[in-house]
Amino acid sequence: MWKPNQPAGGTPAPEPARPAGPGTPGYSGAAASPAAGSVPAGEQATIGKSLVIKGEVSGSESLYIDGKIEGAINLPGNRVTVGRNGQVAANIMAREVVVLGKVRGNVHASDRVDIRSEGSLTGDVIAARISIEDGAFFKGGIDIRKPGSEGKPGSPATAATPEPATTES
Repeated sequence: MWKPNQPAGGTPAPEPARPAGPGTPGYSGAAASPAAGSVPAGEQATIGKSLVIKGEVSGSESLYIDGKIEGAINLPGNRVTVGRNGQVAANIMAREVVVLGKVRGNVHASDRVDIRSEGSLTGDVIAARISIEDGAFFKGGIDIRKPGSEGKPGSPATAATPEPATTES
């Protein structure tokens, strides 16, 4: 009978290939995923329904908000999603903003802003793209800026424009 730990016929038996993993000799972790050390694309922080944050939220990962935030949200290069239960009274700066709940404040997105059918946004929007679904509520101004045009003096995207007069009824 053949035994895997003993040579058969004077030659050592080849060991079957096994994937390296934690606890395996020679495992370095680098081969486990091509993006080792970086935040996976699907990973995001979550602020739950019962959480209330007053102040500035900043970081380098995407954020899902189902609770309440008052202050400022600064996540450039990442996505901010305001969930159905989310209530935000803050200016938001991010790469992408998705609104399913309520937002009161200005939104500056380097890529896009999506206001879904159950979402509500009261404030000005600066973005390269915007999408407002049927049934969504939006009150404010929209400034569409081409990618890379931000900060260039004299460009139409940064030229001073008079503030529109608002009247509450």
